[in-house]
Amino acid sequence: MEGTIPWDYFHALIRPVYHQPSAKGGRPPFPLEVMRRIHLLQQWFTLSDPLMEEMLIDTPCFRRFAGIDMVSERIPDESTILDFRHLLEEHGIGEQIFEALKQTLKDQGALLQEGTILDATIIHTPSSTKNKKGERDPEMHSVAKGNQ
Repeated sequence: MEGTIPWDYFHALIRPVYHQPSAKGGRPPFPLEVMRRIHLLQQWFTLSDPLMEEMLIDTPCFRRFAGIDMVSERIPDESTILDFRHLLEEHGIGEQIFEALKQTLKDQGALLQEGTILDATIIHTPSSTKNKKGERDPEMHSVAKGNQ
């Protein structure tokens, strides 16, 4: 997506209305680049604000795309994500972003469709999928990785 999305155009749309640091103090705003990328992730994967926060905490590829270093940087909470989305809605910027992205993808011969991300972890467990009663547990599944 780095080479596909018109980042400069999106930046120019949002910058005039994005919050600037206040002389009064308080928490400094997150970089516009980070919030812009989080907004796109939220739209692409149809995530609620709380779930978007959770995905940023739990999913390294989301943090990497958003430009967040988990060790040294804080992660926007759900209310910050909500405020940013409301800011875009208030100024009609969300629709402009969607239309620009659609046109960019169309110009490149791509289709805009839904996506899904899956995070699966393989853990070592006994090979039996039977429960304590000796019956097959409907929630248990086995998987092979290589020949193991």
